[in-house]
Amino acid sequence: QVQLVESGGGLVQPGGSLRLSCAASGTIFSIYPMGWYRQAPGKQRELVATITAGYRINYADPVKGRFTISRDNAKKTGYLQMNSLRAEDTAVYYCNLQQNNFVYWGQGTQVTVSS
Repeated sequence: QVQLVESGGGLVQPGGSLRLSCAASGTIFSIYPMGWYRQAPGKQRELVATITAGYRINYADPVKGRFTISRDNAKKTGYLQMNSLRAEDTAVYYCNLQQNNFVYWGQGTQVTVSS
């Protein structure tokens, strides 16, 4: 059974940084694309960034140049480095893994950017 567990969220001041982690189990991990999404209160879940098994990366426009997605296949873990955080980045952040025809989601981690 595939499980994804996010960590690393918290409260940070504007301009600060956070690094989110997504630990996977029950999967080969390395051959599947994964991604980060976020959902702010009252809004739909939206794409943040994705990374394929071949390390092809895509970012949503609002985070380009500030966020970096990466993965460590040996540790079966994905990462999202977030720099220059803004109030509008406040949301619950979710990681997902696309394994064959199914998409698995983690439980989410809260990121709050506030002074």
